[in-house]
Amino acid sequence: MSSSAAAEERGKRMIHTAGCIIIGDEVLGGKTVDTNSAHFAKYCFLLGMQLKRIEVIGDDEAEIGEAAKRMSERYDFVVTSGGIGPTHDDITYQSIAKAFNLPLKLHDDTLRRMKALSKPHPSQKNFSWDVPSPALDAKLRMVKLPIDESRDEKSQVLFVDESLWVPISVVNGNIHILPGIPRLFTQLLDGLKPLLVPRLENPEGKGVYRILFSTPMAESEVAGYLTKLAGELEPKGVKVGSYPRWGRKRNSVTLVGKDKEYMESLVPQIEKGVDGIRVEKEEDADESEGEE
Repeated sequence: MSSSAAAEERGKRMIHTAGCIIIGDEVLGGKTVDTNSAHFAKYCFLLGMQLKRIEVIGDDEAEIGEAAKRMSERYDFVVTSGGIGPTHDDITYQSIAKAFNLPLKLHDDTLRRMKALSKPHPSQKNFSWDVPSPALDAKLRMVKLPIDESRDEKSQVLFVDESLWVPISVVNGNIHILPGIPRLFTQLLDGLKPLLVPRLENPEGKGVYRILFSTPMAESEVAGYLTKLAGELEPKGVKVGSYPRWGRKRNSVTLVGKDKEYMESLVPQIEKGVDGIRVEKEEDADESEGEE
């Protein structure tokens, strides 16, 4: 199978697993706090995708390319966040293009949308789309996308929100390149959802459930019971989790799985086993214990 045909197949297959690449020296240096990976984790959970890996890497062409190729091969759905702005250190497009031997092509429709939907910064009073300038070069940098010219461009450049000029660039069929700005990252993922739902195991996109319990017992006190329970439930596709809450009197236990009816049937047994109660949020049982 040719690389183009493989990319086409990859972009249409059912989605079971996902990976996330957060890109930026500012994240690794502590200047910027990454919230996009947490949002993506919740997004995957709600859609029934198993998020297998999150990586944070710097603005390094070789590392971006290596991570993109590796995750594209291992996981069904991959997103990147960051590195697609107008400055010299925004190198995500060029790094991923190089990794897959693709040219960077000025995408006319993206440019048209940029002109229509974006406004020059107040400091750029003399900016013109028709007059060459460093500012124009910087803007054009953001509309030069990795394009496989042997494939239909429509599957490689997705406009999922009519209020935004920013596209989702799709490389190798399953790498989705998104901006690092949290508002845009979230908005574009939301717009992408209708295209993903038909490729999920559950057509409604509601494939995973979580049931939460609050217990006054120490983790070490319930560890034996939970270890035995996890061994019994794992073959049935249900995971058991235990989470301490430092400084609080109660800890949390979770069930995560896809068989909602079966999980619901376990609730009385687990409430008894951990001497706890089912809750919607971890803090729900705190008030009954007189905690502040």
